Amino acid sequence: MDPNLVQSINLARIVREGGTAEAKGEIHGAIRLDGEQILLEAPALWKVSVTSIGDGELWLSGEIAGKAVLECRRCLEAAPTLVRAHFHHMLRYQPGAEGLEVKEENEEEFVVFGHPDLDLSVFLSEAFAVELPLAALCKQDCQGLCPVCGANRNQTDCGHPLSQEASKLAGLDKFLDEIK
Repeated sequence: MDPNLVQSINLARIVREGGTAEAKGEIHGAIRLDGEQILLEAPALWKVSVTSIGDGELWLSGEIAGKAVLECRRCLEAAPTLVRAHFHHMLRYQPGAEGLEVKEENEEEFVVFGHPDLDLSVFLSEAFAVELPLAALCKQDCQGLCPVCGANRNQTDCGHPLSQEASKLAGLDKFLDEIK
């Protein structure tokens, strides 16, 4: 198996001796989170650093960047969208703990893990998903779908006039472009 495709980092050395461990890799095809998937146009690149801060506590920081294939809010075609996310978490190593568990103590949140091979997939996928835009456009001047026949106005001129509501919103789009 290609080590770049594995989304984990071995922390055995820094748990024992202290210091820092780093890892990087790629995610191909899709990012999976809670049974859902976010399709990718190309591999998403990630890197993390974990630093021991003593007494079994570690500081995880990382980033992930890639192009998610979202649906255009106007024409419903694919809209590749660049997503870049940074994340930081306090970790606490407790041998024998099962999986990852978020805990809170003295109003500070930390993630407990019990195996030195830390699975990073949850951290990476959650950070990526949080940074997804609420809506995407395939291109700034997307014409959308015809409200009468449903034709994609970017691909064909169906001959139906724009609705009055769409004309009003076009003025708002022009104004927003001017203030950018």
